[in-house]
Amino acid sequence: MMTKHKRGFGYNFALRWVVCSLGLWIAAGLLGGGVDYQNRLGVVVVAGAILALINMLVRPVLIFISIPAILVTLGLFMIVVNGATVYLASKLYAPLHITSFGVAILTGLIIGLVNYLVTAILDKR
Repeated sequence: MMTKHKRGFGYNFALRWVVCSLGLWIAAGLLGGGVDYQNRLGVVVVAGAILALINMLVRPVLIFISIPAILVTLGLFMIVVNGATVYLASKLYAPLHITSFGVAILTGLIIGLVNYLVTAILDKR
């Protein structure tokens, strides 16, 4: 039986950073002008780091505050929480521009799918 290798904080943060950056880049390609990173890779990388930090520090608080809504909607409110984190990242880092909260929600869904795929690939290893 294989056991999972326990990874440290640095590895987990780096993986979140890469996933967030990749998800933002893919979302910008799929959503056209809804997500603008000024065609600069550096913007996506910095925005990915900011989003990873928000997901580690702010997202748990948002989830705790949102528990009643999450329970009532059988978890679907998590889509709104994910969109809020993306929207917050765009407000904190001006070079990343998200046109609306709806686009932020779609971007959050795309990042979630990228996260799922990356996790599935890494778990098979």
